[in-house]
Amino acid sequence: MDFEKKLKSLEDIVAKMESGELSLDKSLEMFEKGVQLSKECSSQLSEAEQKVQKLIGVSESGEAQTEDFESEK
Repeated sequence: MDFEKKLKSLEDIVAKMESGELSLDKSLEMFEKGVQLSKECSSQLSEAEQKVQKLIGVSESGEAQTEDFESEK
């Protein structure tokens, strides 16, 4: 499942849980699924962040000069 679908599923789970109409067992099941989706989305975001590079300039020949993106934590 791609990131956008996981995020949509997570949003759907939150909406169902906020409605207050689920049984305790179903709420726990949805919570567990939500935690798993959240971990997967977080992992995908971390992988994407590692791939991001920032443009630091353009060489005389017109090629982009980049360096790895470093998050400011």
